[in-house]
Amino acid sequence: MKKENVYRTVFYIAGLLILALGLTLNTKAGLGVSPIISVPYTFSQIFDLNFGNATLVFYCIFVFIELTLHFIRRNSNSLNKKNFRLILFMDILQIPLSIVFTRFMNLFSNLFPNFASNSTNPEQFSIQLFVLIIAILCTGIGASLSLSMRFIPNPGDGIVQTLADCVNQTVGTTKNCFDLLNISITITVGFLLAGHLTGVGIGTLIAVIGVGRTIAIFQHFTQNKINSLTGLSNI
Repeated sequence: MKKENVYRTVFYIAGLLILALGLTLNTKAGLGVSPIISVPYTFSQIFDLNFGNATLVFYCIFVFIELTLHFIRRNSNSLNKKNFRLILFMDILQIPLSIVFTRFMNLFSNLFPNFASNSTNPEQFSIQLFVLIIAILCTGIGASLSLSMRFIPNPGDGIVQTLADCVNQTVGTTKNCFDLLNISITITVGFLLAGHLTGVGIGTLIAVIGVGRTIAIFQHFTQNKINSLTGLSNI
């Protein structure tokens, strides 16, 4: 295996692990979770489900939506036969990736305690805020590393890319709209099934802003070096 491919593989795996850690810590901070995982988190809290398993179910739903949208685009002659087969293959591979990814989320969930507290102690809030910041940094760095290696995308990122392609919008705009959709569903489910807000808080707003900025800053300082090591600068 070429040295560049080894680097790509290592960065990709590291990115997924860091991303899984970031998403898990986000739930542990107790200040509101990232929009992309807010829906499975809410269902896991209301019905006392395993968070990793709930996330896996929703990731599979994302993959099903991606497959459906790609079939629709295929029928409208938006994709040629070769590209269509490759895209479907990449979609399907997101399912085994999701299984492994959510197992690591469960592992990290068992390693770290919950920092949520009903206490108004400023010191406790400071701890929660610190955990949230670490979570956002890990989420941004992990997403940046895994996506930039151009392997199998995490379903949360894959569905955004698919939607962006279908509606002919930028990934950034589509991501913002998809985040708003997830937050709206989370709020609705929380009030209808639990009678109160679940999973959405100040941390959700900070995550919406912070993850994107983390990705941008991380790529600004590292992208050229990473592209050089992995050979992606020649692609």
